[in-house]
Amino acid sequence: MNQKVQNCPAPYWNPLIAGILLGIVLLSTFVITGHGLGATGFTTRLTAWFGMYLLPAATNANDYLGGMVEEGRPLDAWISWQVIGVALGALLSAFLAGRIAVKLDGKRFLGGSKRPLTALFGGLLAGFGARIAAGCTSGLGLSGAAVLSLAGFTFLGAFFAVGLLASRFMKEEK
Repeated sequence: MNQKVQNCPAPYWNPLIAGILLGIVLLSTFVITGHGLGATGFTTRLTAWFGMYLLPAATNANDYLGGMVEEGRPLDAWISWQVIGVALGALLSAFLAGRIAVKLDGKRFLGGSKRPLTALFGGLLAGFGARIAAGCTSGLGLSGAAVLSLAGFTFLGAFFAVGLLASRFMKEEK
């Protein structure tokens, strides 16, 4: 019995406390850096960085990526360090809470051995949508709504509506 208790992961935080702390972090980023949270700008800068080495002429000529390449160091932007910090912080938090495990989801819809491919496809679609919308969930949803942006609230409404619809279609049949 004692062995089982030691292997149990730490409980998740209370959602209210976690939400208040996230709000404090968001406010702090506005005060300290002058901009809110976001993540998809990092993937664009990472693409520009790879492009500098793989296809420099095409990347430099690209209207979208060229400006980042002209700077010479596309990964020096604040957003790159924010994403790296979030990833390292999440890894440390999961380790300290005993929640690190490599596994595939169960035999749910698109789970099991199909899961890595469906997750990759979903991630690519989400990234593409975020670039079209000019922001990701954190950039549009959190930071946009925090500054009362119409785009932020429109995104949040559409995000939740599509999530509810998708969950209805993806339910596991018994």
